[in-house]
Amino acid sequence: MNDTEVDVIVVGAGLSGLVTAGELTAAGKRVILLDQEPRASLGGQAFWSFGGLFLVDSPEQRRLGVHDSADLAFSDWLGSAQFEPGAERGEGPDRLGYAWARGFVDFAAGGMRSWLHGKGVRWFPLVQWAERGGYLADGHGNSVPRFHVTWGTGPGIVEPFVATALDAARGGLLDVRFRHRVTDLVMTDGRVTGVRAEVLAADDAERGAPSSRDVVGEVELAAGAVVIASGGIGANHDLVRARWPREAGTLPPRMLQGVPDSTDGLLLEVARDSGAAMVHEDRMWHYPEGIANHSPVWTQHGIRILPGPSSLWLDADGRRFPQPLYPGFDALGSLQHVTRQGDTHSWFVLNRRIMETEFALSGSEQNPDLTGKDVRLLTRRVLPGAVGPVAAFAEKSPEFVFAATPADLAAGMNALVGERRIDAGELARTIALRDAQVTSGLGKDHQVVATAMARRFTVDRLIRVAPPRPLTEPKDGPLLAVRLSVLTRKTLGGLHTDAVGRVLRPDGEVLDGLWAVGEASGFGGGGVHGHRALEGTFLGGCLFTGRTVGRALAR
Repeated sequence: MNDTEVDVIVVGAGLSGLVTAGELTAAGKRVILLDQEPRASLGGQAFWSFGGLFLVDSPEQRRLGVHDSADLAFSDWLGSAQFEPGAERGEGPDRLGYAWARGFVDFAAGGMRSWLHGKGVRWFPLVQWAERGGYLADGHGNSVPRFHVTWGTGPGIVEPFVATALDAARGGLLDVRFRHRVTDLVMTDGRVTGVRAEVLAADDAERGAPSSRDVVGEVELAAGAVVIASGGIGANHDLVRARWPREAGTLPPRMLQGVPDSTDGLLLEVARDSGAAMVHEDRMWHYPEGIANHSPVWTQHGIRILPGPSSLWLDADGRRFPQPLYPGFDALGSLQHVTRQGDTHSWFVLNRRIMETEFALSGSEQNPDLTGKDVRLLTRRVLPGAVGPVAAFAEKSPEFVFAATPADLAAGMNALVGERRIDAGELARTIALRDAQVTSGLGKDHQVVATAMARRFTVDRLIRVAPPRPLTEPKDGPLLAVRLSVLTRKTLGGLHTDAVGRVLRPDGEVLDGLWAVGEASGFGGGGVHGHRALEGTFLGGCLFTGRTVGRALAR
């Protein structure tokens, strides 16, 4: 492809960049797709994901007796986002995020499933209930289960868009160039007309692993438009700390990382230097339930535990989290409870039976049955015992502390952190009080009540929520404590974009020639999620923004 004949340059070969490029080449446009990583990392972060999608009123939900609607989903979205006043009237800093949210929910309730289904994407039929909330009806959380796990997880979502890219490359419409790190946007009379990039040394690093940053050349490329699809800042811990809101406390000195090292946020600063507006930079979606990967791929590689609701969640001193900060109910609220106390970690306290029933791990590589589309392996999820990856962590990870008694458990927890933070008597009392509520058959403890309610949902009763029994039930033992660390993940703010994805200047005018998609744009409008997300909306946001921008540019 002749560089002078390019219609669009897309920077970032993750999911949103692939979707954008696919829409453009389908319309006959000539595209260069740049990425700083080696070919092995095509697909970006999405490849590593659990593949969960936020879908509304789907056939999978209806088969399970779940009654959902776009209106209910948007109400849940607004209760979680807490947009600034006036957003619904097209006013204030959240006006564009609000508009993208309305569009995304309509897409999730309308064309998203059929569009993906037409590309061969399928879903695990047992819809999961993430971010349950537990607040009032107009507060944060999903009123019903909406987390649809893709058959094939993250790779299953990425696969059709990679195939489209390869077809476009063979047809001469797409030129994919790896090891190109964009350092500048080329401006002509106030318009973005191209990029300057460093060519990095060839590297055979495996997918997700750190790669060389040695520069072996430079190149300048021109195009009619540039689309930024470079993701967020999750691997740049200094930047994460600098932007973390002061009122939310202090992030710990050691954090795990849920994204590869290449998620560095550098291109966002390049865009800012060229006149682009950034908004809501202090809005982030990190997780408090991280554990170190026993087989790391990238720096400080962490895995998120996807818990059921039965475990006690204790702070670093052994005190229970306040309601409704139970496992699986409010990730950001739980994270901010940790950071406002200045703690470095928290704990799940449970027993082996609850672990075997309720623990799942996020990530395509941690779910070989779903990722590999292995039905025989998948059936083990309904059988007694932990699924393979969970069992491996229980065996290999020092973060898992097993003990026969609460006193021994407290001793093990203190030994792991190297100081006496957990009082054995208080831990025993906390467990005994919880167990008394369970054995009553009813109980006033809100977590016990919420757990019992969860078992009314077929999927939770079948594979996600253990029968309510005392933690100290001998046949369910031994007791278990898991030390949890902060895991960096998503950036909720980003480049400020209008209703079709054009990047704005600080004065609100369009920065001509520059567009943004995916996490780089706050998944739409510089902040489609507001302050809190509902899960399954990150991959969905990449799909929706890439599709919207690709089609708008093609027109």
